[in-house]
Amino acid sequence: MEILTAINDLIWNPMAYLALGVGLFFTALTAGVQFRRIPDMFRVMREKKSDAAGIAPAQALLLTLSSRVGVGNLAGVGTALAAGGPGALFWMIVVGLVGSASAFAESVLAQVYKRKIDDEQRGGIPFYIEHGLKLKWLAVIVATITLVGYGFVFPGVQSNNIASAFEGAFEVPVWMTGVVVTALFAFVIIGGTRRIVRTAEVAIPFMALGYVLASVIIIVLNAELVLPTIELILSSAFGAHQIFGGIAGAALAWGVRRAVFSNVAGVGEGTFGAAAASVTHPAKQGFVQSFSVFIDTVVVCNATGIMILITGSYNVVAPGGEILLSNNDLEAGPAYVQAAVDSITAGYGPGFIAIALFFFAFTTLVAFYYIANTNLTYLFKKDHGAQKLVLKIGMLAITFYGCIESADVIWAVGDIGYGSLGWLNMIAILLLAPVVWKVMRDYDAQRKQGLDPTFEPTRLGISGADFWVTGSRVETADRGKVSDENAIHPKSLDG
Repeated sequence: MEILTAINDLIWNPMAYLALGVGLFFTALTAGVQFRRIPDMFRVMREKKSDAAGIAPAQALLLTLSSRVGVGNLAGVGTALAAGGPGALFWMIVVGLVGSASAFAESVLAQVYKRKIDDEQRGGIPFYIEHGLKLKWLAVIVATITLVGYGFVFPGVQSNNIASAFEGAFEVPVWMTGVVVTALFAFVIIGGTRRIVRTAEVAIPFMALGYVLASVIIIVLNAELVLPTIELILSSAFGAHQIFGGIAGAALAWGVRRAVFSNVAGVGEGTFGAAAASVTHPAKQGFVQSFSVFIDTVVVCNATGIMILITGSYNVVAPGGEILLSNNDLEAGPAYVQAAVDSITAGYGPGFIAIALFFFAFTTLVAFYYIANTNLTYLFKKDHGAQKLVLKIGMLAITFYGCIESADVIWAVGDIGYGSLGWLNMIAILLLAPVVWKVMRDYDAQRKQGLDPTFEPTRLGISGADFWVTGSRVETADRGKVSDENAIHPKSLDG
């Protein structure tokens, strides 16, 4: 475990500043797109899909939210407060706001360089590394890392927290939870992309609205503590608090780490769902994905953090092991949120959070399969039936294993995977920043003329965006060969 911790620190401590820097860079490059294009975000979410092979922008939003909104929004916030103090919540929100620009950039790239495979629109990190950066060897490496991570590692983080929450709330043995969750997961992934999207459509609005409503009730019932809590967060974040001032650096590092783990802005997780959306211009889905980061971090994570802090349901331990604050004997994670809810509705807190966490984590598992399968499709193209079976069996196995394994080990391994992928993706989107700028400038120009923007990459000098040149082309098993049958001109994509 000490080795895993050391590796995590080596990866994440510098990446805390990289994630902030990348977010600020794209905020400046796009002139604050996540703020100035808010009306467009809501307008695009009402649009229908422009191609039968894709999904609607709102469906893509829910698909990516199903991966973004997971245990990081509950357990992750708890661990951030325990290791970084109340100030960590401030930095989570900051990363969420500036990280929205990173999410915009990577989603735009996913749209620009996507392909149509097996009559579905597929794209993501390896696609824009190969077709944008022209580095196929690196794209294969990234696709392999992503496939292994989302297929055989990260699902264990989600299932582990479900099992822990149900054991604490209902005294259900972890192995029993493992059996039930694995069986439900098998039912969904066997149904393919259609069932995956349908699951996200039904579960995400229900779970997010219910959870936020509960947090609002707690905040209202403790209204007199809201201002002191905000003061505590700010003073801790900037080193001015008498107890937590000495760990301001840890607050920054853990705030960024858990924000990135939660909203995965810049890590590239949202690119796979973003590419599936059928829109007339790449910037449109960029707006939608930018909004998804806001929902994840500024709304849901902030709701969790305020609940925990306002009820005093947390402990803080300095990086050196010194206990700075001890309010209870709970383990950092979902137990903090359970205690917060329980302080208002005695006896119901653990059960409510266990159920909420189940929905959060289970929908994330479903999205993870879509991401892993997209990378499998990238690597093996059409003829990958046997590999897909191995993927399904492997994901089901790690889902069950995660329920019975130590939480510390699962979180540590998951952090290493996310951090490694984050480094690779952030470097890639920085190198492709000129493409993002061209797309954003093109969208702004067309909107200024009162048009509903459409995308023509050749006019902008963007190469490798084959989907937009011949939108209905279907890649064959041999990379680089495409069928021109029923080719669609980009002008016909504006619906």
